[in-house]
Amino acid sequence: MNQLGMTRRAALGAMAAALASAAGRLPVNKNVKWGLGSNLWNYFPRVPFTDILDVMKDTGFTALRVTQFPQILQTYNITSAQMLQEATKRGCRIVTISFSPPSHDPARRAEVVNNAKTAMTFLKEFGAKHLVVFSPNRSNAATPGAFQAMCECFNAIGAAANEMGFQAGLHNHMGQIVQTAEEVDRCMAMTDPKLFHFSPDTAHLHLAGCDVVKTLDKYRSRLMMADYKDAKRLPDAKPDTFNRESIFDLGDGEIDFPGCHRVLKSMAFDSYLIVDLDIARQGPRASYERSGEYVVNKLEPIYT
Repeated sequence: MNQLGMTRRAALGAMAAALASAAGRLPVNKNVKWGLGSNLWNYFPRVPFTDILDVMKDTGFTALRVTQFPQILQTYNITSAQMLQEATKRGCRIVTISFSPPSHDPARRAEVVNNAKTAMTFLKEFGAKHLVVFSPNRSNAATPGAFQAMCECFNAIGAAANEMGFQAGLHNHMGQIVQTAEEVDRCMAMTDPKLFHFSPDTAHLHLAGCDVVKTLDKYRSRLMMADYKDAKRLPDAKPDTFNRESIFDLGDGEIDFPGCHRVLKSMAFDSYLIVDLDIARQGPRASYERSGEYVVNKLEPIYT
C-alpha cells in the first residue's frame, strides 16, 4: 500500500476512534453544568425518586430542577434530607425550583414572597442559589394592571432572593403572560436588572416566534441559567397554547444550539443548562442518552 493510502486509512481510523470515544463520554459539567427537570417523570408510571437520580448519574445530566414543590416530597414519599442524601451519593444536585406564583395579583404579593422564601429555604439545604420564576397563566393578561403588578412582584421576589444569597429570574412559557418577544422585552424593561434575572426556555422562545440566539445575546448580562430544550413548530399549532408533541430530544428540533453555545462562550457562562424534556418518546433514559451524545459531539467542541 502506498503512503497516501496508509495516511488515509490512519486518518479514518483516528476519526472512527474519536467518534467511538465521544459516543462513550458523558457531558463534562465544567463551565456549563447540565441538568434535567423532574416534571418529565409525571408522564410515566410512578417510580422511586432514586430512579430519577440514577438516570441523571448515568447520563451526565446531574443537576435537577424540581417541579411541583412542595408536593413533590409527598409524591415520592421522600424528605428533603433523604433527597439530599440520595443525590449526594450519586454525585447529583438539586439546583432550582419551578416557582409559579400568582404574581399578577397585588393582594397576594406578601403570600407570594413568603412562598418564594420557603422555596429558597428548601433549596438552601442543597447549596442551590437560583429560583426560576414562571409568569401567570395567559388568561390573567386581560386583567387591568396585571403585567405591571407581575413585574412589581418579580422585583419583590428578587429583593427577597438577594437577601438570601439567591438569584431569581424569569422563565418564559407558551400560554403564560410572558410568551412573545415583545413580552419578554417588556418584562425585562419593567424589572430591575439588579433584582431580577433571566432564565429562558429556548423551546418556548422558539415556539413563540422568537430568535433564540439573539434573545440570549440581548439579555446576556441577566442570564442566570437556561433551559436548553429543542422544539419544532407544528403546522397545526394553536395560538397561545403549548403542545408537548412539539418538544424533541436535544438536536432533533429546529433550534440553533451551536449559535446559542457561541453566545455562552462569548460571555464565559458558568451556570446551569436544564434539558427539561416534556416528552420522551422512548423513555427518559433513552432521550437523555441521545441528548448527551449531541452535547458531547456538537456543543462541547464549541464550549464546555
